[in-house]
Amino acid sequence: MADFLAAYSIQNWLESCPQGYLEGTEYGHEPNEREPALLFDSPALLEQAIQSTVQLVVGERCALAASSGLINAAPDHESKRFLATQTLDEARHVEIFTQRLYDLGVKKDALESTIEHYANPHLVRFAEVLLEKVDKGDFIAGVVGQNIVLEGMAFSVFEMMKASSEQLNPKFAHTLAGTIADERRHVGFGENRIGSLIVAHPEKKPEVEKMQKDMSYHMLATFSLAFSQNADGFAAGQKLASGSREWHGTDLTTASPEQLEAVLADTVLHEFKVRLGRIGLEYQTPAIS
Repeated sequence: MADFLAAYSIQNWLESCPQGYLEGTEYGHEPNEREPALLFDSPALLEQAIQSTVQLVVGERCALAASSGLINAAPDHESKRFLATQTLDEARHVEIFTQRLYDLGVKKDALESTIEHYANPHLVRFAEVLLEKVDKGDFIAGVVGQNIVLEGMAFSVFEMMKASSEQLNPKFAHTLAGTIADERRHVGFGENRIGSLIVAHPEKKPEVEKMQKDMSYHMLATFSLAFSQNADGFAAGQKLASGSREWHGTDLTTASPEQLEAVLADTVLHEFKVRLGRIGLEYQTPAIS
């Protein structure tokens, strides 16, 4: 328990995050970095950037609601304090991705209508499944849904987006680097805290596994719709890239949308199975519609 307290304390968060990898940054990136001009020269690339960033805002708004909502449900003060730091992390993520929408030309008075227009309906439902558990004060299901499923998905999505952005958009890649570091810490808390609670409450396993199955269905549907809708944007970005950019054995500069969807889904599902196994849960395969 002592190691748990040290690893997830507010002091450790201060030293590693605001005084560590975020020091000197502005909205998660270097102060002098800007979105590249090529984005604004290509309508397909710009729309893809706006659409994909909207999904990040939707996901992070869910994460913010979940982490803040779980504080009072936490059974111990150590978890409450960690979730307080996670809440600030998630609020920062909402802010930096919202700021990116502004940087891409979205007007502040058009923010909510832009989000409503582009929000993936499956991602919205994914969030609703999680927040139903949080609203009921279900700490075990909430942390599994938030820190294992949602954060596990975000971790892989951010890594893939960072890999594809490093050459053409260092600003966005640097923004993602900080969120990846945050997500790694959040996932670690989920694994370290929930395993013992699952052992103590084995009666929760069927309910939690059902939630994971439902969330996984909407996650995979989110990927499918996103890659099918953004085919033109992916093609435009690949034409501008030079060399190769590999991620989990797939060249992101030449892969088709179907191949990109497959490698992302396979990567996320593999991580789910490993992490769920560590906390004593068995991955449940969602039905295919």
